[in-house]
Amino acid sequence: MKLLVVGSGGREHALVWKLARSAKVEKIYAAPGNAGIEELAECLPVRIGAANYPADLSDLAVSKEVDLTLVGPEVPLADGIVDHFNSRELKIFGPGRAASAIEASKVWAKDFMSRHQIPTAAYQVFDDSEAAIKYVTERDVPCVVKADGLAAGKGVTVAATVEAAIMAIKQAMVDKAFGRAGDKIVIEEMLEGEEVSVLAFSDGETALLMEGARDYKRVFDQDRGPNTGGMGSYSPAPALTGELSGVIRTQMLIPTIKGLAKENRPYCGVLYLGLMITKTGPRLLEYNIRFGDPETQALLPRLRTDMVTVMQACLEGNLGRIELEWHKESACCVVLASGGYPGHYETGKEIRGLDTQKEGVFFFHAGTKRDNGRVVTAGGRVLGVTALGPNRSEASSLAYQAVNKIAFEGMHYRRDIGRVVSS
Repeated sequence: MKLLVVGSGGREHALVWKLARSAKVEKIYAAPGNAGIEELAECLPVRIGAANYPADLSDLAVSKEVDLTLVGPEVPLADGIVDHFNSRELKIFGPGRAASAIEASKVWAKDFMSRHQIPTAAYQVFDDSEAAIKYVTERDVPCVVKADGLAAGKGVTVAATVEAAIMAIKQAMVDKAFGRAGDKIVIEEMLEGEEVSVLAFSDGETALLMEGARDYKRVFDQDRGPNTGGMGSYSPAPALTGELSGVIRTQMLIPTIKGLAKENRPYCGVLYLGLMITKTGPRLLEYNIRFGDPETQALLPRLRTDMVTVMQACLEGNLGRIELEWHKESACCVVLASGGYPGHYETGKEIRGLDTQKEGVFFFHAGTKRDNGRVVTAGGRVLGVTALGPNRSEASSLAYQAVNKIAFEGMHYRRDIGRVVSS
């Protein structure tokens, strides 16, 4: 088979790495890819977000005789790339535009949860900044302020004070820090507990849970600082017991898949549930319409099952015949970021130490490119360093041993990934 993977981040490098291990795969293309991906796939110069890029990608799929396309990031899915490929009878793995609304609009997603009695935090929706400010001024804090649209994981603010909530509202709705994604906002109660990421494959009727992972969204140790796209992860997540998995499946996952089908938005692809495990049970914080980043970098090295087989089963409606198998080792992923991230950062910094990778350790490239024979930084999150170990603590130690051999100007990272379990 010939495959095309759309995207250029650490998630996409991990996906390409996993797919390259399938006996079914003859050739992998990536668009646009990065310096790590190009070691495993032929990278094609199509920029996501460029004019007519879904058509350009489908043209490439035709010219390269691609058998199956996998979409990594959320933007192409929300833009309807699956619908476009389907219109040309090209096989593609991911939800269509209608189903993608569960991530593309947090307002729509919260209302969907309400319609289908899916446990979540209490919330209010606002399209006027003054009304939102009045609301937070008159209620108890802390609260969570979320931009409605896609904001690369940075549109969520956990506000401990009224002042912080007002600042977040103005940032989204007045300053337009997230563009039109901030035209509307959701303000919801802040839940306490442990966060867990649960991913599942879906064929539109059946859903198959993956093992759990934990993501660290805040930029600094001890969960301080602004939210990012993710600074690290580990898997499995001890909070996700067998009993809890059953509750999540019956109260959240299946109602979501059935609810979307009932509303004529069938969901085929990977569905991500961002959960808070509270004292009164799990609560759904958010949906993602794709593999999580960096959770994917911790999950895929543990997945024994051929992922091509799983994707084919989803597309053929045969997911019920699949059973996922997992390696028993734990995995820990530490993200190395550019100085200043998630704010302004510089690029073009040479990355040293990439030749120190050893067995059981994986360097998943995110914001990287090649420049005159050197690998240099090209984004905010630069590398995900993942290690396997017999337990979470050992995996974390091995990951940080590998991190210590990597260097680039301005490099920063959290030092508590896999070491601090509760937020």
